[in-house]
Amino acid sequence: MSKTPYEILGVQPDASHEQIRSAYRRLARKLHPDLNPGDRAAEERFKEVGAAYDLLGDAEKRARYDRGEIDASGAERPQQHYYRDFAEGAAGGPYSYASDAGFADMADADDLLSQLFGRAAGGRGGGTIRMRGGDLQGRLTLEFLEAVNGTTKRLSLPDGSTVDVTVPPGTRDGQVLRLRGKGSAGRGGGPPGDLLVEIEVGQHRHFTRKGDDIHLDLPVSLTEAVLGGKIEVPTPTGPVTMTVPKGSNSGTVLRLKGRGVLRPDGTRGDGYVTLRIVLPDQPDPELGAFAERWTAGKAHKPRAGMEG
Repeated sequence: MSKTPYEILGVQPDASHEQIRSAYRRLARKLHPDLNPGDRAAEERFKEVGAAYDLLGDAEKRARYDRGEIDASGAERPQQHYYRDFAEGAAGGPYSYASDAGFADMADADDLLSQLFGRAAGGRGGGTIRMRGGDLQGRLTLEFLEAVNGTTKRLSLPDGSTVDVTVPPGTRDGQVLRLRGKGSAGRGGGPPGDLLVEIEVGQHRHFTRKGDDIHLDLPVSLTEAVLGGKIEVPTPTGPVTMTVPKGSNSGTVLRLKGRGVLRPDGTRGDGYVTLRIVLPDQPDPELGAFAERWTAGKAHKPRAGMEG
Protein backbone atom coordinates (compact mmCIF):
# COMPACT_ATOMS: atom_id res chain seq x y z
CA MET A 1 0.00 0.00 0.00
CA SER A 2 1.43 3.39 -1.02
CA LYS A 3 2.27 5.93 1.65
CA THR A 4 0.09 8.95 2.31
CA PRO A 5 1.61 12.45 1.91
CA TYR A 6 1.67 12.71 5.71
CA GLU A 7 3.69 9.49 5.96
CA ILE A 8 6.08 10.64 3.23
CA LEU A 9 6.89 13.81 5.21
CA GLY A 10 6.90 11.94 8.51
CA VAL A 11 4.20 14.04 10.18
CA GLN A 12 0.84 13.33 11.77
CA PRO A 13 -2.43 14.17 9.97
CA ASP A 14 -3.10 16.88 12.57
CA ALA A 15 0.34 18.51 12.11
CA SER A 16 0.45 22.30 11.87
CA HIS A 17 1.50 24.09 8.70
CA GLU A 18 4.79 25.06 10.36
CA GLN A 19 5.50 21.42 11.28
CA ILE A 20 4.81 20.33 7.70
CA ARG A 21 7.00 23.08 6.32
CA SER A 22 9.83 22.23 8.72
CA ALA A 23 9.66 18.53 7.83
CA TYR A 24 9.77 19.34 4.12
CA ARG A 25 12.74 21.70 4.46
CA ARG A 26 14.68 19.13 6.48
CA LEU A 27 14.07 16.36 3.94
CA ALA A 28 14.66 18.62 0.94
CA ARG A 29 18.07 19.62 2.32
CA LYS A 30 18.99 15.99 2.88
CA LEU A 31 17.75 14.63 -0.47
CA HIS A 32 18.48 17.49 -2.89
CA PRO A 33 20.04 16.15 -6.14
CA ASP A 34 22.90 18.64 -5.92
CA LEU A 35 23.95 17.01 -2.63
CA ASN A 36 23.41 13.45 -3.87
CA PRO A 37 24.85 13.32 -7.41
CA GLY A 38 24.09 10.03 -9.14
CA ASP A 39 21.90 8.71 -6.32
CA ARG A 40 18.70 7.70 -8.10
CA ALA A 41 17.00 6.59 -4.88
CA ALA A 42 17.58 9.99 -3.26
CA GLU A 43 16.36 11.72 -6.43
CA GLU A 44 13.12 9.73 -6.47
CA ARG A 45 12.61 10.37 -2.76
CA PHE A 46 13.23 14.10 -3.37
CA LYS A 47 10.49 14.10 -6.02
CA GLU A 48 8.16 12.20 -3.68
CA VAL A 49 8.77 14.68 -0.85
CA GLY A 50 8.22 17.63 -3.19
CA ALA A 51 4.91 16.22 -4.41
CA ALA A 52 3.75 15.60 -0.83
CA TYR A 53 4.58 19.18 0.19
CA ASP A 54 2.90 20.53 -2.94
CA LEU A 55 -0.30 19.02 -1.58
CA LEU A 56 0.01 19.52 2.19
CA GLY A 57 1.76 22.90 2.00
CA ASP A 58 -1.31 24.38 0.32
CA ALA A 59 -4.10 24.83 2.89
CA GLU A 60 -6.89 24.51 0.31
CA LYS A 61 -5.43 21.40 -1.33
CA ARG A 62 -4.78 19.82 2.06
CA ALA A 63 -8.36 20.40 3.15
CA ARG A 64 -9.70 18.88 -0.09
CA TYR A 65 -7.39 15.88 0.30
CA ASP A 66 -8.50 15.34 3.89
CA ARG A 67 -12.14 15.43 2.72
CA GLY A 68 -11.37 12.86 0.03
CA GLU A 69 -12.11 15.24 -2.86
CA ILE A 70 -8.66 14.83 -4.43
CA ASP A 71 -6.07 12.07 -4.29
CA ALA A 72 -2.42 12.29 -3.24
CA SER A 73 -1.42 13.50 -6.72
CA GLY A 74 -3.93 16.35 -6.55
CA ALA A 75 -6.24 14.76 -9.11
CA GLU A 76 -9.99 15.01 -8.64
CA ARG A 77 -11.61 11.88 -7.24
CA PRO A 78 -14.68 10.80 -9.25
CA GLN A 79 -17.88 11.57 -7.36
CA GLN A 80 -20.05 8.61 -6.49
CA HIS A 81 -23.38 8.62 -8.26
CA TYR A 82 -26.46 6.58 -7.43
CA TYR A 83 -29.69 6.03 -9.30
CA ARG A 84 -31.44 8.40 -6.92
CA ASP A 85 -29.16 11.20 -8.19
CA PHE A 86 -30.76 10.81 -11.61
CA ALA A 87 -34.35 10.44 -10.46
CA GLU A 88 -36.83 13.19 -9.67
CA GLY A 89 -36.39 13.94 -5.97
CA ALA A 90 -38.52 15.73 -3.48
CA ALA A 91 -36.61 18.94 -4.21
CA GLY A 92 -37.15 18.53 -7.99
CA GLY A 93 -33.68 17.76 -9.38
CA PRO A 94 -32.61 18.28 -12.99
CA TYR A 95 -33.38 14.71 -13.99
CA SER A 96 -37.06 13.67 -14.24
CA TYR A 97 -37.92 10.16 -15.42
CA ALA A 98 -41.50 9.71 -14.12
CA SER A 99 -43.94 8.36 -16.73
CA ASP A 100 -47.60 9.30 -17.05
CA ALA A 101 -48.49 6.05 -15.28
CA GLY A 102 -46.59 7.16 -12.18
CA PHE A 103 -43.75 4.64 -12.57
CA ALA A 104 -40.10 5.82 -12.55
CA ASP A 105 -38.45 5.17 -15.89
CA MET A 106 -34.73 4.46 -16.43
CA ALA A 107 -32.60 7.18 -18.05
CA ASP A 108 -31.18 6.68 -21.48
CA ALA A 109 -28.08 4.52 -20.99
CA ASP A 110 -25.76 6.92 -22.83
CA ASP A 111 -26.93 9.88 -20.73
CA LEU A 112 -26.36 7.98 -17.49
CA LEU A 113 -22.89 6.82 -18.48
CA SER A 114 -22.03 10.34 -19.62
CA GLN A 115 -22.84 11.70 -16.17
CA LEU A 116 -21.01 8.90 -14.38
CA PHE A 117 -17.79 9.04 -16.39
CA GLY A 118 -17.69 12.69 -17.52
CA ARG A 119 -17.55 12.01 -21.27
CA ALA A 120 -19.75 13.03 -24.16
CA ALA A 121 -22.20 10.38 -25.41
CA GLY A 122 -24.26 10.82 -28.54
CA GLY A 123 -23.70 14.59 -28.44
CA ARG A 124 -24.93 14.84 -24.82
CA GLY A 125 -23.14 14.89 -21.41
CA GLY A 126 -20.47 16.76 -19.55
CA GLY A 127 -17.53 16.34 -21.94
CA THR A 128 -13.86 16.39 -20.90
CA ILE A 129 -13.14 18.25 -17.67
CA ARG A 130 -10.69 21.13 -18.14
CA MET A 131 -8.47 21.42 -15.07
CA ARG A 132 -5.64 23.74 -14.10
CA GLY A 133 -2.36 22.00 -13.32
CA GLY A 134 -1.11 21.76 -9.77
CA ASP A 135 1.42 24.16 -8.25
CA LEU A 136 4.97 22.99 -7.63
CA GLN A 137 7.04 23.91 -4.58
CA GLY A 138 10.71 24.87 -4.69
CA ARG A 139 13.26 26.30 -2.28
CA LEU A 140 16.17 28.61 -3.06
CA THR A 141 19.00 29.63 -0.75
CA LEU A 142 20.54 33.04 -1.39
CA GLU A 143 23.52 34.89 -0.05
CA PHE A 144 22.70 38.09 1.82
CA LEU A 145 23.85 40.43 -0.96
CA GLU A 146 22.09 38.36 -3.64
CA ALA A 147 18.80 38.95 -1.87
CA VAL A 148 19.45 42.65 -1.29
CA ASN A 149 20.71 43.47 -4.79
CA GLY A 150 18.79 40.87 -6.81
CA THR A 151 20.16 38.01 -8.92
CA THR A 152 19.25 35.12 -11.20
CA LYS A 153 19.62 31.58 -9.86
CA ARG A 154 19.03 28.17 -11.40
CA LEU A 155 16.68 25.92 -9.42
CA SER A 156 16.40 22.13 -9.68
CA LEU A 157 12.80 20.89 -9.60
CA PRO A 158 11.50 17.59 -8.14
CA ASP A 159 11.04 16.15 -11.65
CA GLY A 160 14.71 16.66 -12.48
CA SER A 161 14.24 19.72 -14.69
CA THR A 162 15.71 23.15 -13.98
CA VAL A 163 14.36 26.69 -14.18
CA ASP A 164 16.07 30.09 -13.95
CA VAL A 165 14.57 32.20 -11.17
CA THR A 166 14.87 35.98 -11.34
CA VAL A 167 15.19 37.25 -7.77
CA PRO A 168 14.16 40.93 -7.51
CA PRO A 169 16.21 43.34 -5.37
CA GLY A 170 15.04 43.53 -1.77
CA THR A 171 13.84 39.93 -1.55
CA ARG A 172 13.31 38.85 2.08
CA ASP A 173 13.99 35.65 3.99
CA GLY A 174 10.87 33.47 3.90
CA GLN A 175 9.39 35.30 0.90
CA VAL A 176 7.69 33.12 -1.74
CA LEU A 177 8.24 33.97 -5.40
CA ARG A 178 5.52 32.82 -7.82
CA LEU A 179 6.60 31.78 -11.32
CA ARG A 180 3.37 31.64 -13.28
CA GLY A 181 2.90 28.75 -15.68
CA LYS A 182 5.97 26.85 -14.42
CA GLY A 183 3.99 24.26 -12.43
CA SER A 184 2.44 20.94 -13.44
CA ALA A 185 0.73 20.67 -16.82
CA GLY A 186 -3.02 21.13 -16.93
CA ARG A 187 -5.54 18.45 -17.89
CA GLY A 188 -8.04 18.50 -20.68
CA GLY A 189 -6.45 21.59 -22.16
CA GLY A 190 -6.35 23.43 -18.85
CA PRO A 191 -3.55 25.91 -18.04
CA PRO A 192 -0.42 24.83 -16.16
CA GLY A 193 0.00 25.56 -12.47
CA ASP A 194 2.60 27.84 -10.93
CA LEU A 195 5.98 27.29 -9.33
CA LEU A 196 6.17 28.65 -5.77
CA VAL A 197 9.77 29.28 -4.71
CA GLU A 198 10.43 29.83 -1.01
CA ILE A 199 13.49 32.00 -0.33
CA GLU A 200 16.02 31.42 2.44
CA VAL A 201 18.57 34.21 2.94
CA GLY A 202 21.91 33.61 4.61
CA GLN A 203 23.57 35.97 7.07
CA HIS A 204 26.33 38.44 6.24
CA ARG A 205 29.43 38.78 8.38
CA HIS A 206 29.14 42.60 8.51
CA PHE A 207 25.65 43.73 7.44
CA THR A 208 22.35 43.19 9.25
CA ARG A 209 18.98 43.92 7.68
CA LYS A 210 16.14 45.45 9.70
CA GLY A 211 13.15 46.07 7.48
CA ASP A 212 14.52 48.01 4.52
CA ASP A 213 17.46 49.46 6.47
CA ILE A 214 20.99 48.07 6.57
CA HIS A 215 22.97 48.21 9.83
CA LEU A 216 26.75 47.99 10.17
CA ASP A 217 29.17 48.03 13.11
CA LEU A 218 32.22 49.95 11.86
CA PRO A 219 35.63 49.87 13.61
CA VAL A 220 37.36 53.28 13.83
CA SER A 221 40.70 54.26 15.27
CA LEU A 222 41.03 56.47 18.33
CA THR A 223 42.50 59.19 16.12
CA GLU A 224 39.51 59.06 13.73
CA ALA A 225 37.09 59.23 16.64
CA VAL A 226 38.86 62.13 18.39
CA LEU A 227 39.80 64.25 15.39
CA GLY A 228 36.99 63.25 13.04
CA GLY A 229 37.35 63.21 9.27
CA LYS A 230 36.23 61.39 6.14
CA ILE A 231 36.43 57.59 6.02
CA GLU A 232 35.35 54.93 3.53
CA VAL A 233 32.38 52.80 4.56
CA PRO A 234 31.22 49.56 2.87
CA THR A 235 27.56 49.29 1.78
CA PRO A 236 25.69 46.49 -0.08
CA THR A 237 26.06 48.45 -3.34
CA GLY A 238 29.70 49.45 -2.86
CA PRO A 239 31.87 51.70 -0.65
CA VAL A 240 30.90 55.32 0.07
CA THR A 241 32.62 58.19 1.89
CA MET A 242 31.24 59.24 5.28
CA THR A 243 32.23 62.07 7.64
CA VAL A 244 32.96 61.13 11.25
CA PRO A 245 32.29 64.08 13.60
CA LYS A 246 35.08 65.15 15.97
CA GLY A 247 34.87 63.59 19.40
CA SER A 248 32.74 60.60 18.35
CA ASN A 249 32.23 57.86 20.93
CA SER A 250 31.87 54.14 20.54
CA GLY A 251 28.18 53.54 19.96
CA THR A 252 27.69 56.73 17.93
CA VAL A 253 25.22 55.95 15.11
CA LEU A 254 25.56 57.76 11.79
CA ARG A 255 22.93 57.63 9.05
CA LEU A 256 23.64 57.04 5.36
CA LYS A 257 20.46 58.19 3.65
CA GLY A 258 19.27 56.01 0.77
CA ARG A 259 21.95 53.34 1.27
CA GLY A 260 19.55 50.61 2.37
CA VAL A 261 17.39 48.09 0.51
CA LEU A 262 15.67 48.97 -2.76
CA ARG A 263 11.87 49.03 -2.38
CA PRO A 264 9.31 48.08 -5.07
CA ASP A 265 8.40 51.76 -5.52
CA GLY A 266 12.01 52.66 -6.39
CA THR A 267 12.91 54.30 -3.06
CA ARG A 268 15.49 52.88 -0.68
CA GLY A 269 15.88 52.35 3.01
CA ASP A 270 18.82 53.89 4.85
CA GLY A 271 22.15 52.68 6.14
CA TYR A 272 23.00 53.00 9.84
CA VAL A 273 26.64 52.88 10.90
CA THR A 274 27.52 52.28 14.55
CA LEU A 275 31.06 53.38 15.41
CA ARG A 276 33.27 51.06 17.47
CA ILE A 277 36.57 52.56 18.67
CA VAL A 278 39.36 49.98 18.33
CA LEU A 279 42.83 50.50 19.82
CA PRO A 280 45.97 49.02 18.20
CA ASP A 281 46.64 45.35 18.92
CA GLN A 282 50.13 46.22 20.22
CA PRO A 283 50.41 48.72 23.13
CA ASP A 284 51.64 52.11 21.94
CA PRO A 285 54.15 53.70 24.36
CA GLU A 286 53.34 57.19 23.06
CA LEU A 287 49.61 56.67 23.67
CA GLY A 288 50.34 55.28 27.12
CA ALA A 289 52.52 58.27 28.00
CA PHE A 290 49.81 60.66 26.80
CA ALA A 291 47.19 58.88 28.94
CA GLU A 292 49.44 59.21 31.96
CA ARG A 293 49.70 62.98 31.43
CA TRP A 294 46.04 63.48 30.49
CA THR A 295 44.51 64.94 33.64
CA ALA A 296 41.04 65.44 32.13
CA GLY A 297 41.00 61.83 31.03
CA LYS A 298 41.70 60.64 34.58
CA ALA A 299 38.93 62.87 35.94
CA HIS A 300 36.35 61.54 33.44
CA LYS A 301 33.91 59.04 34.99
CA PRO A 302 32.33 57.05 32.11
CA ARG A 303 30.57 54.61 34.50
CA ALA A 304 28.99 57.25 36.72
CA GLY A 305 25.46 56.28 37.69
CA MET A 306 25.98 52.53 37.36
CA GLU A 307 26.70 51.91 41.04
CA GLY A 308 23.12 51.09 41.95
